[in-house]
Amino acid sequence: MARGWESKSVEQQQEERSAQPKTARPPLSPEHQQRNRKREGLLLSRERLTQQLQAAGNPRHRRMLEQSIAELDHQLSSLEQLANRTTPK
Repeated sequence: MARGWESKSVEQQQEERSAQPKTARPPLSPEHQQRNRKREGLLLSRERLTQQLQAAGNPRHRRMLEQSIAELDHQLSSLEQLANRTTPK
């Protein structure tokens, strides 16, 4: 019997969710999609380098990682500036 009550609750939740108006976002332009993919890739690379930096012991390797992170930060900043210029307000 408990199982029947659970499924009714699930059905009720699904009905409530389908009754809510959906806020449709306009589709993203190909340029915007590409920018998002590039940004996500840069963020993932930065995260990976940060993890490597935490584990690095050699000072030269640490310096190289720090420079790479700084370059990624610069690219992210440039990408954000470009996005702000091209996004209509």
